[in-house]
Amino acid sequence: MSHATNGFPLEGSVTDAAQPAPQGLPGLPAAAAPRTSTSRMIADALRTAIVEGTLAPDAPLRQDAIARHFSVSAIPVREALRQLASEGWARIEVNKGACVASLSRDEAREIYEIRSALESLALGLAIPNHTEQTLREVKALAAAASRERDPSLYVARNEAFHMSLYAPAGRPQLMEMLTTLHQRGERYLRLKFGFPAYKGESDAEHTEILAAVQRRDIPAAQTLVAAHLLGTGELIYRFLTERAAAQPAAKKRRASRAPASPATPRSRSRTPDEASS
Repeated sequence: MSHATNGFPLEGSVTDAAQPAPQGLPGLPAAAAPRTSTSRMIADALRTAIVEGTLAPDAPLRQDAIARHFSVSAIPVREALRQLASEGWARIEVNKGACVASLSRDEAREIYEIRSALESLALGLAIPNHTEQTLREVKALAAAASRERDPSLYVARNEAFHMSLYAPAGRPQLMEMLTTLHQRGERYLRLKFGFPAYKGESDAEHTEILAAVQRRDIPAAQTLVAAHLLGTGELIYRFLTERAAAQPAAKKRRASRAPASPATPRSRSRTPDEASS
């Protein structure tokens, strides 16, 4: 899908779904709350469509079309697009408007590098606080992710597994940062389904990480989770690099297979009598 007028996960208009804003503090403008709420809901809908692939990379995000779809004015749409641009989901160019951000091999690798460092830290803090109950929950989530074949559900189950490993750390700001990184990496994580063998390897790595956590072996668990995440980032980086290199060749092959334009009809040979006329 390359436009922004159909296929969003929200039904009806955003204004229909928005709840009346509660009374604010004295001095705050009453109109700001519903507009902010509307822009946030539009941003959430667009973000979901981008993550799920309904809106493809580089697809235009036309402000007027989005406003018509959600039955709102241009103001909350502009705010929503600015929010998505600040989060890296959209790109806004002067005199060109907004579009879905491209998949970037450099961004993918960097996200997983940062996750590697932060999740290793979080796991080290969490392991001493894990209980038999929390470990059973982590094990169940790992098994659910391993069985999952639907990309959308796998992304959710994979995140739940990782976050359950770190939850006992008791570091809310760290968990908030990790949640943001997981969201930024969702589009890239879905690429794993193009490598069925790698998904199996990834699930096996989850099992190894969990085993180290159950043994309370902090150094081993940190090493395993770091290698797991760095390996995923490098895989996605190589995949996007190879895909970018293959695109010019694919375009060339398509051009060579395209039917030739009709030849200009030859003029009929003139007879001697016609030539002398």
